[in-house]
Amino acid sequence: MKALVQTAPEALALREVPDPQVPPGHHLVRIAHSGICGSDMHAYLGHDARRPTPLILGHEAAGTIEGGPRRGERVTINPLVTCGTCPACRSGRDNLCATRQIISMPPREGAFAEAVAMPGANLIPIPDDTAFAQAALAEPIACGWHTVRLARGALDGAAATALVIGGGAIGLGAALSLAAQGVETVTILEPNAARRATLETTCRQTAIAPNDLDPGAQFDLVIDGVGYAATRATASAHARPGGVIGHIGLGEAEGGLDIRRMTLQEITFIGTYTYTAADFRETVAAITDGRLGPLDWTETRPLSEGAQAFADIRAGAVAAPKVLLVP
Repeated sequence: MKALVQTAPEALALREVPDPQVPPGHHLVRIAHSGICGSDMHAYLGHDARRPTPLILGHEAAGTIEGGPRRGERVTINPLVTCGTCPACRSGRDNLCATRQIISMPPREGAFAEAVAMPGANLIPIPDDTAFAQAALAEPIACGWHTVRLARGALDGAAATALVIGGGAIGLGAALSLAAQGVETVTILEPNAARRATLETTCRQTAIAPNDLDPGAQFDLVIDGVGYAATRATASAHARPGGVIGHIGLGEAEGGLDIRRMTLQEITFIGTYTYTAADFRETVAAITDGRLGPLDWTETRPLSEGAQAFADIRAGAVAAPKVLLVP
């Protein structure tokens, strides 16, 4: 099969590779769409030691099962493979499984390929009227869905207002999840003017530039979908007393939080990693029943043009919140 293989930092090549092995309990999924994630960009730039080259990246995908009793079933892929038996898994917090694996990280190759093998439990059926391009968004949106659920649960008082930092797919997914979970007023902070325009016109969101954020503005919830010191500083400055910061982004490891203000104002900080299996299924349900809107804000490119897509994203030349690759 053909696959987009990262061979070195900032080097991707379309290659012929062996078809995936299909272990017991797994199914072969023919990929229809696979999205480029921020973690893929980290690996592309050589910033993720967990993803050594050569490696097939990509973990946001949907497609059709080939062979076996579920042959022909249209599915979206939960890329997080967990043991199912440890205390975290048994308590419903399977995203914290100590032996978790995710496709696009050894030993599991990713979905920037014609096919991938996955355990049956990780393949969530989608109806015929849900496009694969929508279903492939389940993974990035589930990250925001999980964060919003945890943040709302920790909030002291009503959740009426929220600030989302970052207008990529993670931030936009969080904004859509906030609205679907009952938060009335959501503002997205996005520095890229072209992406901001897309958020306003195509995605029907309220999006502002960082310089346009009122220095005194306070929000019940702040979701940081970027994870840099500067964005954490913004989050800790704009969460109201008794408010909650939900932190998804993994841009850099240190700095930014105003610990004194967070302590004096009893602001809760929650680090969130991916999603539970239940969060993923709830996100798929919200996609298929229309609660997250039309999800028509993606850009699609052939897998053969994947290297250029990565370069364009790095250059800030992509206005769409998500680029999907099609084998």
